[in-house]
Amino acid sequence: MARARLTINSRNYGAWSLRGFLLCRMAGLDFDVFMSSDDPASRAELLLLSPSFLVPCLEHDGIAIWDTLAIAEYLAELKPASGLLPKERAARARCRSISGEMHSGFSNLRSALPMNLKAHYPGFKVWGGAQADIDRIVTIWRECLDDYGGPYLFGAQLCMADAMYAPVVTRFLTYHVRLDDACADYCHTIMALPAMHEWLAAAQAEPEEVEELDVEF
Repeated sequence: MARARLTINSRNYGAWSLRGFLLCRMAGLDFDVFMSSDDPASRAELLLLSPSFLVPCLEHDGIAIWDTLAIAEYLAELKPASGLLPKERAARARCRSISGEMHSGFSNLRSALPMNLKAHYPGFKVWGGAQADIDRIVTIWRECLDDYGGPYLFGAQLCMADAMYAPVVTRFLTYHVRLDDACADYCHTIMALPAMHEWLAAAQAEPEEVEELDVEF
């Protein structure tokens, strides 16, 4: 069987691409990463269209899956032992719920604090709409960490929810968002993952591109 292929747009700016990559790594899938375009203008267009455009796209066993939640569900079905979904039914439902909330919500956060792994903005002023999104995310994290004991959102095993919120972790660090100790510890835990180190190293090596890339939702 041919190796799976994950098509992404940008490592530095590609929040949805990061989610797809982490899901594949968490599932233990044997895959190659393919950049959608080497042309900065083309990649800027893809970033503006994501996630409604077909990036990231996982190709496996003759099947193409291009929505991040669909990739998560496909991998959970393909690799049930990976723990992408918690074992207990109520936890699975909650995991799906907060993953779906991340997938479809938090538009103010996405627009006000775009993902940019190379940037740092100490003293960044967060406007009210984005702060409401931050407050909701922090509430989700606190409740999950309290209920399931950490270090990840649903206990000792990484799951799809951790992949869905990982780009938010990078945003909080880029824009120096103030967090309580539990949420700050969670951010450090996610950033310490080998897969995150792999992604960050590749992002640092990515060439500088057009300003329009600094807008991904």
